[in-house]
Amino acid sequence: MLNISVELNSDNRKTMPDFGLELGFGKVFSDLMLLADFKNGMWANHRIVPFSKVSLHPASTILHYGAQIFEGLKAYRTAIGDIQLFRPIENLKRLNQSADRLCLPQIEEKDFLEMLTKFISLQKDFVPKTAGSSLYLRPVIFGNDETLGVYPPQSATFMLIASPVGSYYKGGLTPVKILVEQEDIRAAVGGTGAVKAGGNYAASLRATQKAINKSYNQVLWLDAKHKKYIEEVGAMNVFFVIDNTVVTPALTGSILPGITRASCIELLKYKGIKVEEKQISIKDIVSAIKNKTLTESFGTGTAAVVAPIGTIGYQGKDYIIGGNKIGCITQELYDTLTGIQFGNVVDTFGWSYKI
Repeated sequence: MLNISVELNSDNRKTMPDFGLELGFGKVFSDLMLLADFKNGMWANHRIVPFSKVSLHPASTILHYGAQIFEGLKAYRTAIGDIQLFRPIENLKRLNQSADRLCLPQIEEKDFLEMLTKFISLQKDFVPKTAGSSLYLRPVIFGNDETLGVYPPQSATFMLIASPVGSYYKGGLTPVKILVEQEDIRAAVGGTGAVKAGGNYAASLRATQKAINKSYNQVLWLDAKHKKYIEEVGAMNVFFVIDNTVVTPALTGSILPGITRASCIELLKYKGIKVEEKQISIKDIVSAIKNKTLTESFGTGTAAVVAPIGTIGYQGKDYIIGGNKIGCITQELYDTLTGIQFGNVVDTFGWSYKI
């Protein structure tokens, strides 16, 4: 059992009413944070302290070489007041896979769950009661050796912060417009595309801004080698419904193995809907839209859960999917997943973890 010290500032503790009703995403934070230090081959000094700025040595590894990984998961309040997580062990597995790729220290399953449980139990008042809202949890590991030498970090910090977030969709599911990116690439096989490293997201910003400037919501990424096979949409996994089969890009080493992605695949198979994981080209997608065999498309991720796609911009032309309306499969996946997360649908898969 971990020895997690707790330091509370009782004179300056925030409460949910301070944040108002419009939480948005990642704009406000709870009043505590959890930290742990990795030195001499082991994690130690686990502590929950008031939310504050982090002090770093000017030569810290994270500042110069980007040795940083993160995860994202949510704590949900059910109708009866319980607080639960959604598949947290899958988040830990991916965190450790990311750590292995960037030569950062990994975390034991029991320690991860103990830290989450202790932290959330102290932050339960920050789990919103408003329908569709939740407490977003951001675990981070970063190297902090105090040297400019380039080698795997020998010391690191684990940090857990939390942000109460509102419903991603204020007025219901709304199809988004995405632009196929044909110059920049998100990731290449052998790189870090299959892990949650901060550098992946920094490298995506130029193309994203270009898409926004052209009145699109996000970018549809193509593979690095051929620049024709679809990989992800923005920071989400992507699905297409073609001839009543749900198709999603195979995990070839440059695509992040999303936990929502995996959950959607399991749900679809459970419901008897055919799913294929394979390489699919943008030209195949455009052709399927033209001949009307592609009836719906959506992205999946922790923040939005399921995001319907209504328009794809490619080579100067917009292609409308399913009349720019929400498809029935998209809606059913969203309703089922959010139902399980908030405890309104029976969890037959054992995905919920009660705090």
